Formats: sequence, C-alpha cells, structure tokens
Amino acid sequence: MRAIRIAATGAAAEMVDIPKPRPGPGQIGLRIRACGLNFADLLMQKGTYQDTPPAPFTPGMEVAGTVEELGEGVTRFALGDRVAVYAGHGGLAEFGAFDAARAVPVPDAMSFEHAAAFQIAYGTSHIALDHRARLQPGETLLVTGAAGGVGLTAVEIGRLMGARVIAQARGTDKLAVARAAGADHLIDAGEDLRARVLELGGADVVYDAVGGDAWKAAFRSCNPEARLLPIGFASGEVPQIPANHLLVKNLTVIGFYIGGYLKFRPEVVRNSLGILIGWYLEGRLKPHVSHVLPLERAVEGLELLRSRKSTGKVVIAP
Repeated sequence: MRAIRIAATGAAAEMVDIPKPRPGPGQIGLRIRACGLNFADLLMQKGTYQDTPPAPFTPGMEVAGTVEELGEGVTRFALGDRVAVYAGHGGLAEFGAFDAARAVPVPDAMSFEHAAAFQIAYGTSHIALDHRARLQPGETLLVTGAAGGVGLTAVEIGRLMGARVIAQARGTDKLAVARAAGADHLIDAGEDLRARVLELGGADVVYDAVGGDAWKAAFRSCNPEARLLPIGFASGEVPQIPANHLLVKNLTVIGFYIGGYLKFRPEVVRNSLGILIGWYLEGRLKPHVSHVLPLERAVEGLELLRSRKSTGKVVIAP
C-alpha cells in the first residue's frame, strides 16, 4: 500500500510502498478514507512531540474509514462499519491497523472528511473548556490562533457554551472565518492584544494555541480568578509562567493534553465525542475544512500547516 513515511528524525516526509498492516488482537483493520492533519504531525517530524513514535513511522493522528478486518477479540464493530479513530499516528496511508478501543462509530450523516477533522480539534476544545476550565455562560473567552484547527473549534464551542468570545487571528480573511464561527470581537495579530482585551473588559478564560508574545499579552489581560489553557505553541516559543504573577490576580494555569486522557481516563474523551457528535447532528457544529487533498499531496498539506496558509482543518483523502 501507499503511505507517507518519516524515515528519521528531521527527515522529509516521503511517499513509499510498504506492506499493508494486519490487525492484531483488539485491533481493527481500516480502509482509510480521510486523515486530518494536525500541527503535532510537524512536531513529530522534528522529534519534539511528547508522543513521537520511533522512526520510521507514518504520521497522521486522526482517521476515518471503513472496517475491513477484525482482530481477535473485537466484538464492538462489524465489517463495513464506518468509524473514526484517534490513532496517534499511522493515518497518512491507504490502510491501517488501530486499537478498537480508540474507535467510535461515525453516523451516516457525517462525511469521512468531517469525521477525520472532528476528533482532536473539537475534542481538545470541548474537554479543555468544559471539563478543565469550567467555562461559564456570560464569561469572556479569549482565543488566540482563532482561525487554526483547534482555535476555530474553541470559538465555536465557547459560543455554544454561552461565553462572549474574543478571537485573535492574523489578517482579515482569517478573522472573517472566526467571525463566521461565532466570535463576538475580533483582534488582528498585529494589534496590541493586551490593550484591546482590556478595553473589552478583560478575559476570564484564555485558550492559547500560539504561545510566545501572544501568551504574554493574554496573561496580562486576565481578570481576577481567570483560567489559562496553554493549548499549543504555533509561534515556536513555549511560555515560561511567572509563578509570582499568578498570585496577584489569583490566576490558574491549567495543563491539558487530550492524548493523556486516552491513557488514564478514556471515558472523558468518549463522553465528549458523544456530546459533540450530537451537536453536529443537530446542526450546531459546522466543521471548517479549508483543504481536502489526495494522499500524493500530503506533503503539500503539511506545508499548509507549517506556513499557516490554511484555516480550520486540512484533510488528506487517500
């Protein structure tokens, strides 16, 4: 089968032919119809992601497709079932073998492209804002990188949860995407973020997908008892948090990594996905996929993420 492979840490992603994987005990063999790209795929390529597999490996964290083979002991699924899997890696290929425990059914009303773009971005934002930050109706949510894969879902879910949403993104086109997702106020990345947020009354919850200067400005724009979620570091700079400054306003910085919940509390992810798919079927969530590319253009898709030329999600359809 065809697959995208990273031969060594820092090596370029390349298309290769490798043997089709067979499912082991507790696994399903999946014909992959769509794979959502994530910034973490780029970090894995550099070897800097917390869950980078040993090389050589196939990137691609979240997939959707049809079950075509069942491993020993798998009873939850049948051949032909439509499923989505938070696989961690292995998605940029024509076929894959994945743990059945990580798979969820995909309703007929949801396209494979939406299913592949759904799990990490929406799951991250929903669990972070609801389970971790306890966002309340009427609070002000600040989202940086608000037109990106996870940022845009945070805008959408924050609005659904009753928050007033301030979205920061770069350029009028990306801000228009954030506005369409439900943002109440827009701030261009070239503006003074701290000053603009304070003009709007300060932030009660910060969802930061950028790090660097954006984090520093957001940190200084918080109201007393605000909660801050350092979700990602698209700027390349991991924030250093001045603990003494937390004391002044009684701030809370909350760590969150959705992959960790799959290991120690997988029911949190399953319950969240159940709620999110329900909202999708009700028409309350509208995944934004800016690009759908074939497998042979997967490297181009990764470059769209690296250069920040995409909005929402980029999906590869083998």
